[in-house]
Amino acid sequence: MSLKVENLEHNMAKLTIEMSAEELEKALDTSYHKNRKHINIPGFRKGKAPRVMIERMYGPEIFYNDAADELINNGLMTEMYGNEELKVVSRPEVEVVQIEKGKPFIFTAVVALKPEIELGKYKGVKIEKVDAEVKDEDIDSEIEKERERNARSISVEDRPVKDGDITVIDFEGFVDGEPFEGGSAENYSLTIGSGSFIPGFEDQLIGAALNEEKEINVTFPEDYSAEHLAGKDAMFRVTVREIKEKELPELDDEFASEVSEFDTMEEYIASLRESLKERKEKEARAEKENRLLEAIVKDSKMDIPDAMVDEQANRMMEEYAGRLSGQGLTLDQYFMFTGLNKEKFIEQTRPSARRRIETSLVLEEVIKQEGFTVSDEDYENELKRMATEYDMELDRFKEMLDENSRAPIEEDIKLQKAIDLIIDSAVEK
Repeated sequence: MSLKVENLEHNMAKLTIEMSAEELEKALDTSYHKNRKHINIPGFRKGKAPRVMIERMYGPEIFYNDAADELINNGLMTEMYGNEELKVVSRPEVEVVQIEKGKPFIFTAVVALKPEIELGKYKGVKIEKVDAEVKDEDIDSEIEKERERNARSISVEDRPVKDGDITVIDFEGFVDGEPFEGGSAENYSLTIGSGSFIPGFEDQLIGAALNEEKEINVTFPEDYSAEHLAGKDAMFRVTVREIKEKELPELDDEFASEVSEFDTMEEYIASLRESLKERKEKEARAEKENRLLEAIVKDSKMDIPDAMVDEQANRMMEEYAGRLSGQGLTLDQYFMFTGLNKEKFIEQTRPSARRRIETSLVLEEVIKQEGFTVSDEDYENELKRMATEYDMELDRFKEMLDENSRAPIEEDIKLQKAIDLIIDSAVEK
């Protein structure tokens, strides 16, 4: 097997991988043994025809696709992913150049390579001071959120719908005078002002009386997920079956005792102030980190290939799908609810993907220039922190780790050392 690397613009490269005729022959024979049971040849029992007879009847190309797949996978694993000098950071675009019995197998793979970085100033970077003060309005906001969480829904019968009400409705939708699939429901719960329905729908329900049938006219967004409805005018017949309003609890000692471990509002507010202070300090440090990294990235030079950004955006989409799965949703359902699709999601994610790559490259270079290492004490302290975070005994947590766990944990420790250096050396104006 041989490898030729042709460097292209913007940290792209074209790899030409050549494998021997003997390797091709072996792959063809593997393909024959895998597929012969599915091939009928007159005069032979199914699966018993010799390879030469199959190739004579169907041509030698019959086994080329399988053989090419096997050789490409083996070649990429050896030359691309097993070659640390290449530092490939994207999926390859593969093209078969030559596949013919008795000749070497040749294919190309166009890939993105990890870019070099010219690191800007990263110590003593100046940024605007980040405010972490807890104000009275912050306390009031937290209390109002808690009141909302503990509000009761009271049925209303003596007035029409108003903004903020929780309604239960029956509806049937029509486009061009015809009902459309998914356009009707009964006992559907809708909070007015939530923005969860088609734009304009909720606003037109304001003023509707209980059990009144009302016609609502809306236009589906141009980018609506169901393409046959996108941009179409629709009419809904809607009947309000229930109207409910929120009843917020009084702010007194009873409220404090119900929502916290404290008996009085004074104690509850003091506790809120302390927890908000801790939270704001964490948020301020995170904001400080973001501003500093943004400034360092801006002061650094790197040529990031588009294929690397696409790869990161796809990875972020997979991460988001995993989080949705934890909520019992699929990515397709999310697209249906939001009017997005895979292509639009990737396009929207690309700026964040680029920032993530830039930040990662900057931090890796800081680690390299500072020569950060991880001592046994560093590693042990990180395990203790992680065990506490997962609310586990340290020994039990260690038992869950395998021999491959240490490397990524050490990388995280070095990243945190780089971040701490950047933050602690920063100058706030």
